Amino acid sequence: MKKFSIALITGLLFASVVQAQSLQEGINDLYAERYKSAKATFDKLLASNPNNIEATYWLGQVHLEQEDVAGAKALYEKALLASANAPLVIVGMGQVELTEKKVSEARQRFEAAITMTRGKKGDDPQILNAVGRAITSVYTEKNKLGDINYAVQQLELASQQKKVDNALLADIYLNLGNAYRKAKPGEGGGQAYQAYNSALGANANFAAASHRLAKLFESQKNSEMFEKYLNEAITKDPRFAPAYYDLYYTAKDLTVAEQWAKKYIESSDADPQNDYLRVQTLWKKGSFDEAIAGAKNIIAQAGAATKARTYKLIADAYVQKKDTPSAKQYIDEYFAKAKPEEVLALDYKLKADVYSAIPGQEEALFAIYQEGVKADTVLNNKVELLKKGAEFFKNKGQREKEGDLLQLLVNLKPKPTINEMFDVGRAYYFGGAYAKSYAAFDSFQVKYPDEVYGYEWKFNNAKAIDTTKRDSIAVPMAESLLAFAEKDTAKYKKQYITAALYLVDYWANYGKDGAKATQYIDKALIMDPTNESYKNVKKQLEKSAGAAPRSSNQSPKTGSSGKFKAAFREMELV
Repeated sequence: MKKFSIALITGLLFASVVQAQSLQEGINDLYAERYKSAKATFDKLLASNPNNIEATYWLGQVHLEQEDVAGAKALYEKALLASANAPLVIVGMGQVELTEKKVSEARQRFEAAITMTRGKKGDDPQILNAVGRAITSVYTEKNKLGDINYAVQQLELASQQKKVDNALLADIYLNLGNAYRKAKPGEGGGQAYQAYNSALGANANFAAASHRLAKLFESQKNSEMFEKYLNEAITKDPRFAPAYYDLYYTAKDLTVAEQWAKKYIESSDADPQNDYLRVQTLWKKGSFDEAIAGAKNIIAQAGAATKARTYKLIADAYVQKKDTPSAKQYIDEYFAKAKPEEVLALDYKLKADVYSAIPGQEEALFAIYQEGVKADTVLNNKVELLKKGAEFFKNKGQREKEGDLLQLLVNLKPKPTINEMFDVGRAYYFGGAYAKSYAAFDSFQVKYPDEVYGYEWKFNNAKAIDTTKRDSIAVPMAESLLAFAEKDTAKYKKQYITAALYLVDYWANYGKDGAKATQYIDKALIMDPTNESYKNVKKQLEKSAGAAPRSSNQSPKTGSSGKFKAAFREMELV
């Protein structure tokens, strides 16, 4: 009897170890993007024990990674009907709800699961990890679904729990590194680096952590460290497919690229979409017709499951072979299918290239440039995209749109150059958007008060805006320009004369004050004493002043006479 009991216990322990190993194998396949293999493992575990909560949770994660939200939802709902007190499944259901944008409902699920598993020794690290993973997986800079800082808090708390299994601890630190990066875009790299290394400290063979380190350095444009950690990932797990995929793109030699592509296919589940790297190699070689045919074959076989990248490749191949109109269908499909985090600024550039070649798409194209700026996180990429857009609209003669994009550029840059600020106002001016141009040059004048351009172009715009009364902004701007030009009349002679003559015209023909008109024509004559047109205007002013009746306390007045009009036409003022 004693021998039988020992044998039974040994058998149960062995079965438990085998089950744990199988579960971890499934998780490893999930991280290696072998979703079919992972699903097969979890299905097998559930066939053996339908109440295996961990297998149910991770099978749902496979569905979610494949964007099968409905599949995950059905799985978790069924499990909760069988057992409403399954906290890990409750968290999984919360992740589904978060994906469905039911943020409040998801938060309630997360907090309920944490509360259910809270014991005398604290919270359950497995549940805290699942909550952190759920939010971090769904949250993006664009959608901001869920509270990413709450995710960080739960994961940090999970990492501090005592007696945590090494495999779970490694997973906690992996998710924490991901959460740091999303919580502080461009700033959380240091914390993420430490977290990923802590994951490797808990599980030295955790290839997913090495891969995340590689992706961290890729975001920092550190190609040396990027490749180092990719190679480290495949050393730890020679079948870690995502690393081979990334190594393909680091290869400068097509032969080496083809070798990485072969390794990727060998390390992945059988899938028609694995042919993508071979097709892309054709594209790299310039065999665009063959690449298009290969990509379309992938679509024919994979159907609705086809990844967005395939459509982008076809669109780019059509652009490369100068058949841009044919690319529109595929670039639109790419943007419809791509996840927000997949889309790069260069993708918007490609879309802009496509739309710019199709007549009548200017409004859509303008929106594309704006969306591209919002999507990218790298300032230089944003600037280049805006410059390209501005140049397009300038060449099309749509100067106001050019100005709008240049204004975005100026707003984005911490220290825009003097030329960049000037170009905004100039584009608006020649686009007839005088109010926008005036505002742009007002900002220019504030930034560069010792430069004449702000005063001069505010005056130019004021003339265009103030065509009726003339004295609301045009006259003050003329006086402002004249005052600035008086600081150096030799350098700013042109601006000085232009402002003075405008004021002569105003006071002679609109303000009806001959004395002031004479004062300003004298200023013009000081700068150009031999100008016959200016002399004629002064003669007319003096003649009118001598003929006009006035009391002893009145200044000489003048009206708008035919002679004045003729004189000002000669000066090209009216």
